[in-house]
Amino acid sequence: MVDLRNIHITLKFLGDTDEALVPDIEKVMRAAVSEISPFRMQLKGTGAFPNLNRISVVWAGLEGAEPLATVAKRIDEGLKPLGFEPEKRAFSPHVTVARIRDGRNVRELAEVIREWEHSNFGEVPVDRIILKKSVLRPEGPVYSDVAFAELPLYNLRVHHP
Repeated sequence: MVDLRNIHITLKFLGDTDEALVPDIEKVMRAAVSEISPFRMQLKGTGAFPNLNRISVVWAGLEGAEPLATVAKRIDEGLKPLGFEPEKRAFSPHVTVARIRDGRNVRELAEVIREWEHSNFGEVPVDRIILKKSVLRPEGPVYSDVAFAELPLYNLRVHHP
């Protein structure tokens, strides 16, 4: 299982990155969220990558994540001038809940995934995106926050005549 403190949604994986680029990456992040207000998503359903016959990742799906798809596309476009390759696959909103290291008990695991594939696990609020640094260790990755961009709150005012 993935440590609950490490659960996140990857909008763009950057790989090894020169820390001198962080201010520029942060600008791209802020621009990407500039017109998107905080919102909520539903954590719903389960599945596996690449598929249920050959499971390497178990995931929970996200409904209402369209704003994240927009942000991911804007980040992808904004990072091109900084030398980052554009994504080849479409954004697939999900949360990784487990990584499978061997093929033992795949049938049993696939059955569990199918049992939960239509389940609703609750609501997830989104009010910021975070640039994370990961350090891979034998016991799993260790993440730290490097920068963040808050989704702006829009105040709607009604004018009375």
